[in-house]
Amino acid sequence: MMLRAVIALVLLAGPVAGQGLDRLTTREDLRGFEAVGRVDVAGGGFCTGALIAPDLVLTAGHCVLRDDGSPVPAETITFRAGLSDGVALAEATVRRTVVDPAFRPLEVAPMDMLALDVALLELAQPIPTAQISPFVVAEPGPGDEVSVVSYAAGREEALSWQPVCHALHRQGALLAFDCDVAAGSSGAPVLDRSHYRAKIVSIISAGSTMEGQPIAIGMQLPGRVAALKSALRSGQATSEAPAVEGERKVGKRITVGGGAGDTGARFITP
Repeated sequence: MMLRAVIALVLLAGPVAGQGLDRLTTREDLRGFEAVGRVDVAGGGFCTGALIAPDLVLTAGHCVLRDDGSPVPAETITFRAGLSDGVALAEATVRRTVVDPAFRPLEVAPMDMLALDVALLELAQPIPTAQISPFVVAEPGPGDEVSVVSYAAGREEALSWQPVCHALHRQGALLAFDCDVAAGSSGAPVLDRSHYRAKIVSIISAGSTMEGQPIAIGMQLPGRVAALKSALRSGQATSEAPAVEGERKVGKRITVGGGAGDTGARFITP
């Protein structure tokens, strides 16, 4: 089945009932998932993100944009790796964010807009790899089994792991999964665990229904992530924390249009 070419987006009002979700609370529970954390925006809710380098967090683009189209100030965003009942394995504020300047989280969005719903957060202080090992970003594998780790409304205090869900359909850069998502799951890593070390093959952008069944929408990542890394290297940050005394301010600020006031998964109406 092909995904629709144009889809309507509204914020998901509440949690989707979790089926087959494991709550990760102990250090043993979190083994292998330490790099997944909660992306907290001061006064603006939360999303899910994952380390892909000691100083880079991957999440959804709409998590770092406001209703008026301006970027959320980087200094108001905090990444809390492995957060469980108030205790994080590591915590860092954000120095810069970058989103594709063409991304617009529109009420009626073409498919190629969801494919751009990706952001990178550069941390003010790297999290040492000796403490937490970042994930690798990869193309989806040949199999259909994937796994999702996320925070969400109603389960925002600890990570929830869905050990097995499935890639159902693919159209262009977009992917549809039967994974359990809710508000706050935006940016959650979709993992291929067929190898020794899990790899991120997509992130959650939105939720929808297909033939009456809930689905999650994500996108292919390697090319998109490479482009955002290049933008950071060239100083093209969407939002940048103010320089502190003794620190050289790097790059310039680029404002992009579109945005969402509340962070969290979006719901695509059928």
